[in-house]
Amino acid sequence: MKVSNPLWRDQLADKMPEALSREIDIFETEIALRRQGKLDERLFAETRLRRGTYGQRYDNGQRNDGRRVQQLNFPSGTLTKGPNTMWDAPGMQRIKIPAGGLNAAQLETVAELAEEYSDGIAHVTTRQDFQLHFVHIEDTPSIMRRLAAVGITTREACGNSVRNVTACPYAGVCQDETFDVTPYARALSRFLLGHPDTQNFGRKFKPAFSGCAQHACGLTALHDLGLIATKRVNPETGTEELGFEVYVGGGLGAVPYQAKLFSAFVPREELLPLAQAISRIFARYGEKKNRNRARLKFLIQDLGIEKFRELVLEERQLLSFDPRWTEYIKQALESSEAPSRPGGDLPELVTIGSSDMGTEKLKKWLKFNTRPQRQPGYVTATVALPLGDITANQLRALANIVRRFTRETIRSTVEQNFVIRWVSKSDLPELYRALEAVGLGNAGAGALVDIAACPGTDTCKLGISSSRGLAAELRKQVSEKSFQSDEAVQNLHIKISGCFNSCGQHHVADLGFYGVSRKIAGYAVPHFQVVLGGEWEHNAGSYGLPVVAVPSKNIPQVVRRLTERYVADRKPGESFKDFVKRTGKTALKNMLEDLTRPPAGDRSFFSDWGDPREYSLGDMGVGECAGEVVSAVDFGLAQAERELFEAQLAFDKGEVEDAGKRALGAMLSAAKALVKFEIPDIGEDPERIVEEFRSRYYETQKFFDPFAGGKFANYLFDAYAKSGQPYSLESSRYLLDEAQLFIDAAHSCSNRLETAVAA
Repeated sequence: MKVSNPLWRDQLADKMPEALSREIDIFETEIALRRQGKLDERLFAETRLRRGTYGQRYDNGQRNDGRRVQQLNFPSGTLTKGPNTMWDAPGMQRIKIPAGGLNAAQLETVAELAEEYSDGIAHVTTRQDFQLHFVHIEDTPSIMRRLAAVGITTREACGNSVRNVTACPYAGVCQDETFDVTPYARALSRFLLGHPDTQNFGRKFKPAFSGCAQHACGLTALHDLGLIATKRVNPETGTEELGFEVYVGGGLGAVPYQAKLFSAFVPREELLPLAQAISRIFARYGEKKNRNRARLKFLIQDLGIEKFRELVLEERQLLSFDPRWTEYIKQALESSEAPSRPGGDLPELVTIGSSDMGTEKLKKWLKFNTRPQRQPGYVTATVALPLGDITANQLRALANIVRRFTRETIRSTVEQNFVIRWVSKSDLPELYRALEAVGLGNAGAGALVDIAACPGTDTCKLGISSSRGLAAELRKQVSEKSFQSDEAVQNLHIKISGCFNSCGQHHVADLGFYGVSRKIAGYAVPHFQVVLGGEWEHNAGSYGLPVVAVPSKNIPQVVRRLTERYVADRKPGESFKDFVKRTGKTALKNMLEDLTRPPAGDRSFFSDWGDPREYSLGDMGVGECAGEVVSAVDFGLAQAERELFEAQLAFDKGEVEDAGKRALGAMLSAAKALVKFEIPDIGEDPERIVEEFRSRYYETQKFFDPFAGGKFANYLFDAYAKSGQPYSLESSRYLLDEAQLFIDAAHSCSNRLETAVAA
C-alpha cells in the first residue's frame, strides 16, 4: 500500500505556515480513516474537494491526445468489499494561483510535482489554476506540503467554497486600466480563504477582477462576484476616489447568467466587508438541498437584484469592524513589481537569425505574443500553451527564463497561457530564442489558433465528446492558415467544452462548441453543438446560443465555412457577433445543414478525435441509400429541435413572449416524443404529457443523466408551472438554454432506451 512520504512533513515543517501544516496533517488522517471505512464517503468527498482533490475519468491510461500515462491508483469514491479495500481510479489535484501570480521557485515546484506524482504534464486552466492529473490520493498530502513550502495552497480549490480569485494578468502594466487591481485580488483571496462566513455555501463562489470594462482579461460578467476598477470625483471633497464597479450573480454552467450591477461605485476600503456581507447572505439564503439551483445566480434570480442588494447592505451594517479589511489591502499594496533590466527598443530584426525563416517566425511571434506596457520600453510576452499543457522540463526552463529576463514577474491567464511581464523591448529577440529552444515559442497567442478547451473525455467524468481531441485537430488545421487569413479571422476566439457545463467557456466565444451525443443509423455518434453570438470582449459581453448539432468529425468544416463566409460577407469593421446577428441563424444553419449528416458508410464518424475506439459496436448496416427507418421518438425529437430553433429566431427579433412560448412548446414536444415510446396515442394535452413524463421518466429515473440526475427534467416542470406568466427578455433567454439542454437529455434518454430494447 502506498503511503505519503513522511520526510516531506519533517523536512518542510519550518517552511509551512503552522495553520496550513495542521490542515494537511488533518487531511492525511482523514485519508487513513476513509481507507479504514471509519469516515463516511459523502463527508470525505467534500473535505477532499475543498482541498482541490478530484476523482477523474480513466480510460486505461490512454489520453485523447495520444499520450500514454503511468498506471496509478486513486479512490473512485466507493468501497467495494471491506474497510481495507483500496479504490482503483486516478485523480486530479487542482492548485490555486490567486490572480495567476507566480515566481520561479513555484514554477519549479510544480514541475517537480508533475514529474514525480503525475504524468509529467501540468495543465493551466481557464481560471488561472494548475491541475495535475493521474495523481494517487496517498501522494496528495506530500504535494500539498511541498506547495505550502513555496507559498501555494490547494485549499478551497474545489468544493462548495470560494474558488480561485482571478484577475487580469496585465493588471499593473495595461495601457487601458483604471488602476492596478492585483493588490485587491490578493487581499480578497487571503481574506476569504477559510473565512467562517464562506464555509456554508450550497455551491461554489467565483470572484474576478478587471482593470477596465472594455477588454476580456477579467471576464467579470460570468462570475459570482465581478469587480471592475473605476474612479469618481467625491461629491463632498471634490477629490478623485478609486473604487470598484461591482457585479453579482454571473455564471456559465449549463444555463449562462450575466452578472447584474450591484453598485456603480464601491470605495476600495469597502471591498472586503462588502464581499463578506455578500458571502453571509449567500450562505444564509442560498439553496442547499437542490444543487442544481444552489449558485448565487439563482438566489438573485429568485429574490431580484433590488431585494438582494437590500439584504447585503443591511448585513454590511451589522458587521463588526475587522482590522483585516484594511490591513490585508495595505500589506498587498506594499508589494510591487519592478523590472530587472532597463527598458529599451527592439533591435533590428535582420540581426536576429541566420535565415529569413527565423526572422519571419520572430515577426509572427512579436505580432501576436507581445503587448506594450504602459511603462515605456517594456512589453509583456505571452507564452502560448497548446491545450494549456506544459511539461515539467518546460516549466523548469521557464523558471530560468523569467529569472534571466525579469524579476520573476510571470502570471497564468484565463486563456490557459502565461504572460511574462516587464520584458525590456531590447531583450525580445533573446527571449524568443530562449523560449523557442524549449518548445515554448508558439505564435498566435489570443488568436484563432489559440484554442481553449476543457479536459473533456480525457479525464472529466462529465465529458461527452472529446474537447481536447477536437481542439488539437482544429489547431493543426488552422495553424498556418490563421496567420495568413484576414485579420478579422485571426482575432476570433474558439472555445470548446466536452459537455454542456461550459468549463471551456463556449458561451462567450466567437465560435463555441460543446459536446452532445446524437444517434445516426441507430448508433451513438459524438457531436458538438455549434454556439454562435457570444462576445469575448467587454469582460464577456454577451452569451451565444446553440444553432445546430454537428458530428464531431465535421466541426473543422464548420469552422472553415463560417470563417470564409465572415470574410466574404462582413461589412467594414463588423465584429463576428454582429455578423452573426445580421446574417441570421436561419441562413447560418442552412449553410451547415449538410454537415449534420456523415457520409454513408464512413465509420470514422463513430469515433471521436484522438480516440480510435468507436462510440458504439456493430456495423452501420447496408441499404442506407433507401432511407433509414425512423422511429416516432426520433420524429418527435426532430420536431422539438425545429420548434426550439424557431424560438431562437423569435428571440433574435425581440419577440420574447413568442420565444418563451415556443421554447416551452419544444420541451413539451421532446417530452411527448419519449412518452410516445410507451403511449403511442398520448395526444396533445400539455398537462397530461407533463404528468405522464413525470411518472414514467422522472419518478422512475429513466430520464436521469448519469451525472446531472433529474436536473434537466426540472427545467420542463418549472417552465410548465410558470407558463401562465409573461416572459421577459431575461427569462425567455434562460428558457432557450434550458430547452436545448432538455432536448439534448431527451436524445440521450432515447439512445439508452433503444439500446436497452435492442439488448
